[in-house]
Amino acid sequence: MSTEPSRQLETFPNPNAERDYIIRMRLPEFTCLCPKTGQPDFAELHLEYVPDQLCVELKSLKLYIWSFREEGGFHEAMTNRILDDLVAATNPRFMRLTADWNVRGGIYTIVTVEHRQPDWQPADPAITESKVRV
Repeated sequence: MSTEPSRQLETFPNPNAERDYIIRMRLPEFTCLCPKTGQPDFAELHLEYVPDQLCVELKSLKLYIWSFREEGGFHEAMTNRILDDLVAATNPRFMRLTADWNVRGGIYTIVTVEHRQPDWQPADPAITESKVRV
């Protein structure tokens, strides 16, 4: 099995596609490069989604996140690109990605982006704040 960075996001069939449920992940080690200075930028990513027919496989997600370490990009562009790639791979009912970027020049940046299938409406408890810190 490969341990090299990869942009290939693997999926597996949702074992309970008939039900809305939330998958939450915390990815504390995201790294890319500042497009202006080439210095590393660090973020903690928070991913939550309601899968439809597919779920993202965790090792492939780890290798995908790792693939950005040598790439430059603005915080907003990186966050949107990751969401777009995850949506393209899984076509979830709902997905939210929050990137909590480490301080740069005295400024903390948090970027939150969302995707929602046009006809999907969450059940009341489907999208709520977690009592557990993810």
